[in-house]
Amino acid sequence: MNETPIDLDKHRGMAAQKATDIRRVLADVEANAKLLRDHQAAVELQLLTVAATSWPEAAAKARYVLNLYAADLAPADTHHRDLVTAVLADFDRLAGES
Repeated sequence: MNETPIDLDKHRGMAAQKATDIRRVLADVEANAKLLRDHQAAVELQLLTVAATSWPEAAAKARYVLNLYAADLAPADTHHRDLVTAVLADFDRLAGES
């Protein structure tokens, strides 16, 4: 009995190997996307259910929501992107003053 595993990929054509590699990568991406969605849902549930106890915590929640909003803005919507950037800069500046 041979103890070393046989690499079956070596016995297939290059096109079949590339197709298998692509399927594996896509499966990994889909699995990671599901984990990310699950994690995001858990974070958002916590943001909804746990009240902020300080201004920095409230700013962190607002920063999260603003980043979600900015991610959905059209690339050409520079006015609203600039507004989001200005508010986030205000949060950073005010956090440094405390």
